[in-house]
Amino acid sequence: MSKPDHGYTEDSIKSLDWREHIRLRPGMYIGKLGDGSQPEDGIYVLLKEVVDNAIDEHVMGYGTHVEVTVAEDMTVTVRDYGRGIPLGKLMECSAQINTGAKYDSEVFKRSVGLNGVGIKAVNALSEFFEIQAVREQQTRSIEFERGLVKYEMKSPKACEEANGTRIVFRPDRESFGNHVHYKLDYVRDMLRFYSWLNPGLTLTLNGEKFKSKDGLMDLIRAKLTEEPLYPIIHIAGQDVEVAFTHGTGYGEEYYTFVNGQHTTQGGTHLAAFREAIVQEARAFYSKQFEPNDVRGSLIAAVSVKVQEPVFESQTKTKLGSSHMEPGGRNLRGHITSVITAQLDNFLHKHGDIAKALQEKILSNEKERKEISGIQKAARDSARKAKVHNKKLRDCRIHLDTKDKQRETSTLFITEGDSASGTITRARDVNTQAVFSLRGKPLNCFGLNRKIVYENEEFYLLANALQIDENLEDLRYNKIVLATDADVDGMHIRLLMITFFLQFFPELIRNNHVFILQTPLFRVRNKKETLYCYSDDERQRAIHKLGKNAEITRFKGLGEINTDEFKHFIGPKIRLEPVMMPEHRTIKELLTFYMGKNTPDRQTYIVENLRVESELDFRAEEAAATLNAA
Repeated sequence: MSKPDHGYTEDSIKSLDWREHIRLRPGMYIGKLGDGSQPEDGIYVLLKEVVDNAIDEHVMGYGTHVEVTVAEDMTVTVRDYGRGIPLGKLMECSAQINTGAKYDSEVFKRSVGLNGVGIKAVNALSEFFEIQAVREQQTRSIEFERGLVKYEMKSPKACEEANGTRIVFRPDRESFGNHVHYKLDYVRDMLRFYSWLNPGLTLTLNGEKFKSKDGLMDLIRAKLTEEPLYPIIHIAGQDVEVAFTHGTGYGEEYYTFVNGQHTTQGGTHLAAFREAIVQEARAFYSKQFEPNDVRGSLIAAVSVKVQEPVFESQTKTKLGSSHMEPGGRNLRGHITSVITAQLDNFLHKHGDIAKALQEKILSNEKERKEISGIQKAARDSARKAKVHNKKLRDCRIHLDTKDKQRETSTLFITEGDSASGTITRARDVNTQAVFSLRGKPLNCFGLNRKIVYENEEFYLLANALQIDENLEDLRYNKIVLATDADVDGMHIRLLMITFFLQFFPELIRNNHVFILQTPLFRVRNKKETLYCYSDDERQRAIHKLGKNAEITRFKGLGEINTDEFKHFIGPKIRLEPVMMPEHRTIKELLTFYMGKNTPDRQTYIVENLRVESELDFRAEEAAATLNAA
């Protein structure tokens, strides 16, 4: 019996032009779209693609300034002072896939943008895009709308401006949604990294300057959240530069780069560095140290220059170059050999730092041995309880699998049976798991890592996340604190954030920990229901639905029914990332918020307190205003 072809004919085969394909499948070019609330959202990739080109000009020796402006209406302008795109090639560079100068390795030997796609993706995904080049007192420009030409300057015109390229774009709300917005803090972080990787380059954001003198050493100084145990070690060899030190906390913290591109997911160069530092420590101190003892509390920056790098995605967040480079050089082997040789020379010349490094490794080793017995007992207990463990309601797909949905794997940490039951019934069983706390967890501020294994709840959580031994085995990409929006819920959030900051800070540094935003109010009439996440949203909803609208205040997750809750943890889930504040050490943060009560903290609470009665008063005021109108 023949199967139907479901209309599969010659007419089913379609060819899309470059802009249609980018707009239809934007994820292939810029990763997830997002609304700008997360640093990896697409609008920041658009900006990065434009700035990358300006940085490449600087790296090649042309231009020492890059100016970035972000207007309130989302219009972005990037002006560099490099050579300027050849005036006769503006159209090809902005609207023709696989066209660019970076295929010529003599012109751009260590460039990031090698595939001729980046600027074209920005063009196709912008409701307005203008490209202008200035070369030798001549200029030419072209304007586009969603990749289609709206104005083209046919012939160059005289111009008194300095050489360079100016690109203006405004992300397309048809693609990104009406709520898309730039968070300038994320843009600042991006420009800081560019400055640390390019000493001597000045970048500005709406007039604010970013410039570095000491490069990677400045990066480490800025990112240190505690006093280092010894001065920052800085070493450099052929196409490899490294800066690192040890702190007193837990975990490992890495910032890695390829040709100036921030590879947030690491890759070959990170693996080579982690291998090299262990290899050299074993050789220099003549002892077979455990890798985790060598790397515990390490903070490091690794920058490499690679000809024809291979990334695992268009967004270039992970280096996959394990192959032989042009000329026969094995990348991983080269990085390892450079680091071990340079580090060996450094340690021989700086005996005081070599001694401090050895003491830190031995201290890590001692602590590991002290808790090994507790670890074994905890594992045995967890293994026996695993079948009966009612705290974890697991999902089917995890981060450590090869499933295409692995990046969406999420663990909700909830309080109490009511909230846990609601989320469990509403969740996607494929990608969303639930871990239920029995109440307020222990305040672990000031405690050592033994508590992770001695406290059953903490250990079962670490075991569920699969981070009790190695964070590389993390089972869920997103760890979401889902607590009530009341005083107790806020306190539980603080206690859980304290746990992660104290023992697993890299989960926060690497953007794995979030707070679930659930609506505070429901405003509805007979025709429409609106969910409001703030008092301002509630007031707008009241004005829209009228004075007779019914207003419900949600005081706990358990009050929201399952059918409603599905929307709040579905595709339009609102998550607020838990982020590490700049220039504040972990010790300072935890001492202020979780240490002994102090006059400073009391003053802070009084000045920032907003009680529920204030919200109710503002709502009544808004309703009264509406009635009067």
